Amino acid sequence: MDKKDFYQLVENRKSIRKFKKDPVPKDSLERILAAAMQAPSGKNRQNWRFYIVQGKKRDEYLKHSQKSWLGIKDVLKARLKPSLYDFTERFFFTLGDAPVLIFAFSHNSSEEKYLTSIGSVYMAVENLNLACTVEGLGCCTMGAPLEIKDDVIKFLDLTGDPEIKSKELELLCGVVVGYPDHNPPKAPRQIEGRIHWLE
Repeated sequence: MDKKDFYQLVENRKSIRKFKKDPVPKDSLERILAAAMQAPSGKNRQNWRFYIVQGKKRDEYLKHSQKSWLGIKDVLKARLKPSLYDFTERFFFTLGDAPVLIFAFSHNSSEEKYLTSIGSVYMAVENLNLACTVEGLGCCTMGAPLEIKDDVIKFLDLTGDPEIKSKELELLCGVVVGYPDHNPPKAPRQIEGRIHWLE
């Protein structure tokens, strides 16, 4: 890949919150998940775990998505202009019609520092974001499922899992995936105070 193409890819990545209802082919999903798992990880534990939700199961999640909105709506009301706030609320009630929902978990261990373990999974999630862009798909990484972590665990039928009980397996985020049905502007990158050079 030409390095210009790579930097253009990184720039083109944006969060999509409105999708066509067209299904995503399984081979596309397999490619973006394979790309996710090319990420580096602490002690090469490759400790990411992904749960892919589609079809009726995805539709069942909408009531949980709506509940997660309650935990963040006041913060967003203070940060967003009214039209964007209303758009975001609709997204939580419909998941923007995205046909695929992916939950990312970290498999934690005493062999590795906690922050390194979860950081490894978030690197995998960023690979997934970039792969979606290459595939012509849109996605949006969501922290909102953490507002209702117990509900998500139950929804995924993981309540009795011994690794959930011992907190070895931890939910980190959700990612909605589908074909974009809008082309929102990307928020300007804030540079001031973000980078510090030492010599």
